[in-house]
Amino acid sequence: MVSKIILHPGRDKSLKRHHPWVFSKAIASTSDLPQKGAEVIIYDSSNNPLAIAAYSPDSQIRARVWSFEADTVIDEEFFEKRISNAFEKRKLMLEKSGMSACRVVAAESDGLPGLIIDRYNNYLVLEILSAGAQYHKADIIAALRKIFPDDNIYERSDSRARLKEGLELTTGVLYGKEPEDEIIISENANMQILVDIKNGHKTGYYLDQRDNRYALEKYCFGKSVLNCFSYTGGFSLYALRGRAKSVINVDVSKKALDTAKRNIVLNHLDPGRVKFLCEDVFAYLRKAKEQGTKFDVIVLDPPKFAESQSQLPKACRGYKDINMLAATLLNPGGILMTYSCSGHMTADLFQKVVADALLDANRNGQIIEFLTQASDHPVALPYPEGLYLKGLVIKVD
Repeated sequence: MVSKIILHPGRDKSLKRHHPWVFSKAIASTSDLPQKGAEVIIYDSSNNPLAIAAYSPDSQIRARVWSFEADTVIDEEFFEKRISNAFEKRKLMLEKSGMSACRVVAAESDGLPGLIIDRYNNYLVLEILSAGAQYHKADIIAALRKIFPDDNIYERSDSRARLKEGLELTTGVLYGKEPEDEIIISENANMQILVDIKNGHKTGYYLDQRDNRYALEKYCFGKSVLNCFSYTGGFSLYALRGRAKSVINVDVSKKALDTAKRNIVLNHLDPGRVKFLCEDVFAYLRKAKEQGTKFDVIVLDPPKFAESQSQLPKACRGYKDINMLAATLLNPGGILMTYSCSGHMTADLFQKVVADALLDANRNGQIIEFLTQASDHPVALPYPEGLYLKGLVIKVD
């Protein structure tokens, strides 16, 4: 029998708007102690069923909604329908663009809380971030084998976000063969990218920045470009294809920079116009300021600075610091392309932080583009938390 959760009076408003999370403080009572990840029916205080959800006793998000039809059966067929529907929405994009990699499932925004599935050629890479998706892992794998019978399945559930759900970190082959140390994917007008599925960032690569990498190309003709937190050099590839005069990649990972060098050769771009600096970005920016170094275009794509709401003030200081330093390094009329991938950082707050940074740098700026995650990373309307990647293209006077 499915367990029953009853909400406090007035705590059902978000569910009625189809937001998929139920927080622990909203719960008045539970009929019994459900198994971690198992289904629970959510009722309002008047005993009306609202949704069927996955129970997570270790998380402040105590339940994540599978369906707002409380009698829905959560089984292999359910996952097959949801995953197929998500992939169908992306197929046209893939066919038009010739891309060989995309996000197939974007968790809550595709009605599958805590489940991320990225596809690189014929490899499906799973990231399971919720107790409910973990509980139904076998159903998910079975569904994927039906939808993608020729694909291999690899798990990258090694994000520390799993610890909040009481889940251990795990990686490895779930079906098929082990991926090579690197595979080659294609994106945006046949740009070739080396991807390490087993050890690379996230599920192997930053698919969410695909459209933004392309957007950089038009700003780079004859310009000097600084690419900070460059990882494997994705933004630099487009800068070079946009005929940048020079490009500097700065990252703390020598391995990532070595891959960036090979990405340049892979795409028949000119390695003579590129430098690779294995340094801390904050330290490099300060040193460049002291030396009076100037650039025409600067890309700031840092890692997530805020893992929780409590870390947001510190994150704001970090974002302000790097944007202030970058602004001081730009030539008049230069372009600052700056990002935050911290979900707790709202778009309005990020714009304010960057505005304060330029003010402290004694520079004026205008936003000429607002950027966000690629179209295969959609945001469900009732779930604004799905909009995590914020980008600003700023012309600095």
